[in-house]
Amino acid sequence: MALRGLRQAAAGLVLMAGVIAANAQDSGTVPPLQPLRTVERVDLDRYLGKWYEIGLYPNRFQEQCVANTTAEYKRKPNGRIEVTNRCTMKDGRVDDAVGEAKLVSDDGRNNKLKVRFAPAFLSWLDKVWGDYWVVDLGAEYEYAIVSEPSRKFLWVLSRTPQLSDPNMQRVRAKLIAEGFEFSRLQLTPQAKP
Repeated sequence: MALRGLRQAAAGLVLMAGVIAANAQDSGTVPPLQPLRTVERVDLDRYLGKWYEIGLYPNRFQEQCVANTTAEYKRKPNGRIEVTNRCTMKDGRVDDAVGEAKLVSDDGRNNKLKVRFAPAFLSWLDKVWGDYWVVDLGAEYEYAIVSEPSRKFLWVLSRTPQLSDPNMQRVRAKLIAEGFEFSRLQLTPQAKP
């Protein structure tokens, strides 16, 4: 009988500890992730051109890339944007992926786009388009942070192969403020020009 009472007391303590832990999370000690914010507006003419990948959250579609990853954006006659991603693979060969970006809305803010690398004949399928949100931009468009609403994917881009220390500190502060895990950011080796 005494053993049974001890078991019930222990079970009660475990249950109480679980309730206390759940209440601590609900009380705000672990803040919920806020919706991802973008920059107010992107001047597409300034954004076009070549960007160097400074870092990223590792992803399956860039597994072959080991260095020198770049993205180049050019306006197309149809108003959309041609996207050319290029990187060096482990065997030294260069891998190119050409895709297309389109604006999500025509409100003039240009801060949210959809990008696809699937063949053009599949462009009518919504699932082939991925979110491309500009989360931060340097004052002179010298760097950019790009992600999507779930924060699963992340890229830090720069107009030069290396990002200055002050700009890297700005990027770090912005990522932390927006709920990204800075420790997950994998830096991309870039050859010096």
